[in-house]
Amino acid sequence: MEGMLALLIPIIALSIPIVAIWTKHQQKLAEMQIETTASASAEKAAQYATQIQRLEDRVQVLERIVTDRGYDVATQIEALRDSRSVEDRDSGVPLTSGSRERA
Repeated sequence: MEGMLALLIPIIALSIPIVAIWTKHQQKLAEMQIETTASASAEKAAQYATQIQRLEDRVQVLERIVTDRGYDVATQIEALRDSRSVEDRDSGVPLTSGSRERA
């Protein structure tokens, strides 16, 4: 039993620093991984912020168009519809023209 204890004491004495070194190394690796993840997250957040800003700018332009010229646009659309219906009525060959040619 004393021989076994004499063998375990140096093994434990050597394994404690090895475990401490390994633990410190694992901690550094974890910190590096956290820094990498944080920088990637910050980069994505910046990309999202610029994209959101562009979309907000576009929405503001659309809101300005709708509010400033909303009634005018509706009037212009109706005017286009009216002119197309007039053109459609005046275009083409009338159905009664065939009877006129025979006579």
